[in-house]
Amino acid sequence: MPTPEFVLRLREKIGHDLLFMPAVCGVVVDADGRVLLGRRSDTGGWTLVGGIMEPGEDVADAVVREVREETGIVVRPDRIVSVFTIPPMLYPNGDEVSYVITTFRCTPLSGEAHVADDESLEVGWFGPDELPPLPDRDLTLLVDALRDDGVVSFPSSR
Repeated sequence: MPTPEFVLRLREKIGHDLLFMPAVCGVVVDADGRVLLGRRSDTGGWTLVGGIMEPGEDVADAVVREVREETGIVVRPDRIVSVFTIPPMLYPNGDEVSYVITTFRCTPLSGEAHVADDESLEVGWFGPDELPPLPDRDLTLLVDALRDDGVVSFPSSR
């Protein structure tokens, strides 16, 4: 995944110092109660879909863009599920970053799920009994996104 140009420009000024980055995540659930996941090209693991925001971008527009860019699916953000900060992490090149992530529950509007960029190895829809291994944080977000709507119940890491 190439580093966005605006981040490279910031890094020219601040070096490897801690950078707070706004990001988005989409919990995309179809009419059959399946969730859209992507298998990351950098780690090989399955996760919810998302990424960093662009300068000046509206947070809801960012989740629509990220889901479309990574999976080919056009979504409608329905509600905010959570806003949380990932503790600072250190990348192999020495850059330190902390992401502030806004997670949305989204409804798919159009498109067929497919790998649409170099950030994913695979994308697909998964029912509650078909989930691949996911990070605990993603399982928690699934539970939070699906709470109160009665569509489906995913296992929780809590």
